[in-house]
Amino acid sequence: MAGSKGARHGGNLFTVLSATALIATEALATAVAAGWALAGLLNLGDVGEYALMGLFSLAAVYVSVIYFRRAVRVEASLTV
Repeated sequence: MAGSKGARHGGNLFTVLSATALIATEALATAVAAGWALAGLLNLGDVGEYALMGLFSLAAVYVSVIYFRRAVRVEASLTV
């Protein structure tokens, strides 16, 4: 029984990592696209474009880390 519980927990961790990779990729792509679009609309030039992309990317990474932490906490509570 101990082996099956460990295998199940490992499978859940793999699921959380996979979902986090998907969410993080989508969030970063959206952040870069939003920075590019807003800079283009506001005629901010290259520096403004990169600044907005960086700012939005930091927010996307922050949200992805929060998502990962909460997903791990929920999965741990479900496997107990």
